[in-house]
Amino acid sequence: MQARLLLQDGTLFTGTAFGAEGEKTGEVVFNTGITGYQEVLSDPSYCGQIVTMTYPLIGNYGITRDDFESVRPFVHGFVVRRHETVPSNWRAEYSVDDLLKEYGIPGISDIDTRMLTRIIRHYGTMKAILTTSNKPVEELMEMMNDTSIDELRNQVARTSTASAYSSPGTKEKIVLVDYGAKTGILRELNNRGCDVIVVPHNVTADEIRRINPDGIQLSNGPGDPKDVPYAVKTISELLGEYPIFGICLGHQLFALACGADTEKLKFGHRGGNHPVKELSGGRCYITSQNHGYTVNEDSVKGTELEVTHINNNDKTIEGLKHTRYPAFSVQYHPEAAPGPHDSSYLFDRFLEMIAEHKRNTPAISRQAQHAANARIAAPTPKQQLEAVKGAY
Repeated sequence: MQARLLLQDGTLFTGTAFGAEGEKTGEVVFNTGITGYQEVLSDPSYCGQIVTMTYPLIGNYGITRDDFESVRPFVHGFVVRRHETVPSNWRAEYSVDDLLKEYGIPGISDIDTRMLTRIIRHYGTMKAILTTSNKPVEELMEMMNDTSIDELRNQVARTSTASAYSSPGTKEKIVLVDYGAKTGILRELNNRGCDVIVVPHNVTADEIRRINPDGIQLSNGPGDPKDVPYAVKTISELLGEYPIFGICLGHQLFALACGADTEKLKFGHRGGNHPVKELSGGRCYITSQNHGYTVNEDSVKGTELEVTHINNNDKTIEGLKHTRYPAFSVQYHPEAAPGPHDSSYLFDRFLEMIAEHKRNTPAISRQAQHAANARIAAPTPKQQLEAVKGAY
């Protein structure tokens, strides 16, 4: 079956269809990873996007559920040079084609992905429509332009957990705010013995205070950070009360909460081979990245933030820390899977920050905070009465 990819600028690619039939609109982007298409497909940060893999052979080792970074894929389309229909891997449970059909995601192969990547790099990311239908180009263009903006936004709400859940441990109690969190973040915290409570994207500061965590982890997630102003408000209210570590979208939200600004990149950073320099020691780390927005460098001036990392390719900000409070963030993914594990030490740094915060906070202050949290959590007599009525 034939498939077509139509870009917003009118460029049309015609290739071979795989995955689901139909059509999907999304922002077309590219990923430079050599491996990891399973993790790319299951990364919630790709919600609403049509992902192009620059590596020419995709599907050769199949699909293994254990390697997923979320419960299901959220991409709107998948673009590859060559799609391997018969995987060769003893762990493979099924093929990429099977996965895309299961979740209604169209794919296209046998097109010039190098040309597509050059277009995106030159003109920037843009909307596109991927279809297996025979509709005229004019009709497809009209459909793409008529797509409700909400279909390509509100991705955080679509990818976040709907209710809180726990992943027990015996050490530090960590609240992980799920803005579209990858499983890798939870895995890294659990590997260090942390008692993790995962909460939805719209959690309030008071709800987190009731949990009384030792630290707060802000997750990755899709879309524009300015689309979730409620998250910025929550983070700003908690700054200074608890140690905070932000990753990717969590990094951008942390920056906004501290008074900095964010802006859209021309074509973003996506792949497992991005060099990042840590300014304190001058060391370069190879990192895994997936983001289309960045913190504006000029906007950091005048805030209480300090730049800690920069991207060696385009000099954009890759890390921040607060100069007064125990809080820091990085734009890249220290939980990378697959990808370089150079930066996993940041989770250890987070736990060290928590330990230092406990040492520097007098016990009497912690007791007062616990008492305050208890008062916040205690229901009023009216709430108790309503709860009893509800039970009957």
